[in-house]
Amino acid sequence: MHESHKLYLGHAGLLGDPRLKGLPLVVAMTGYAEAGQAARQVGEEILETLDSQQVAEFDVDRLYDYRSRRPRVKFIEDHFENFDLPELSLRAVTDGLGQPFLLLSGPEPDLLWQRFAQSVAELAETLDVSLVASVSSMPMPVPHTRPLPVTAHGNREDLIAGISPWKPIAELGGSAAQMLEVVLGERGFDTIGYTVNVPQYLADAELPQAALIALEHLGAATHLNLPTDRLRESGREVEQQIDDQVSGSPEVQAIVTHLEQRYDEHVGASSQRSLLARDESEIPDADELGATIEAFLAEQDEDSSED
Repeated sequence: MHESHKLYLGHAGLLGDPRLKGLPLVVAMTGYAEAGQAARQVGEEILETLDSQQVAEFDVDRLYDYRSRRPRVKFIEDHFENFDLPELSLRAVTDGLGQPFLLLSGPEPDLLWQRFAQSVAELAETLDVSLVASVSSMPMPVPHTRPLPVTAHGNREDLIAGISPWKPIAELGGSAAQMLEVVLGERGFDTIGYTVNVPQYLADAELPQAALIALEHLGAATHLNLPTDRLRESGREVEQQIDDQVSGSPEVQAIVTHLEQRYDEHVGASSQRSLLARDESEIPDADELGATIEAFLAEQDEDSSED
């Protein structure tokens, strides 16, 4: 078996740089659930607006299944070019106030999860990471007209307290980021994760507001000044587009109103029940609600493209 450190190529000068010791590590990997594309937007916003340099690069040829997620390539007249290969890397980033931190971003590995987690743990130990803070998102039966709920998780109770209005017990398909939280927690690292609950009927859309909420929570936990201005502005535009489309269908408006009522009841209730819990009354389930709204919004998109 190959040693886990061979899954990545580290830059020796940076791995030994004392200025990179004791920093928080932000994890924003794409590929699992990723409702609203929150993790992807978080990673891209950080790298596009803040200065960074690569500390380590993972071997995606060994971690990535190109057949399941085929890279894009351009065909221009008579030839192919710009083969867009994925990159999974650890970078040192400087925030808006000059404070350094680490960012692990890129596509979630398809293969070798345990060895990948051990590799990240080795890097975290080498750099004496102070806190591992991850971001993710999942589709939930919540309305877009209310603040998106956030589920906080990890071993830092002080960073979890007061964020989630409910604390469910559930079993679900796991992600590489969740494995990192478990493995790094077992290694003695402080961990905190924020999973943004995105309206199920908007799960396939790019929602800047989901990434914005994630960045705000990450910033509060790590005391970093993270970029939010562009996401805040684009989030307003997306919200207006959604409102305009929903207002065109009384049926969809009724469903959103129902979701609002459920949201308000659960968030305001003293008992911490899952938003997935069914009411006593006969109501459509989450899939039915989502399917109805998704179908309507798809029709609106088709109409817009034809105009």
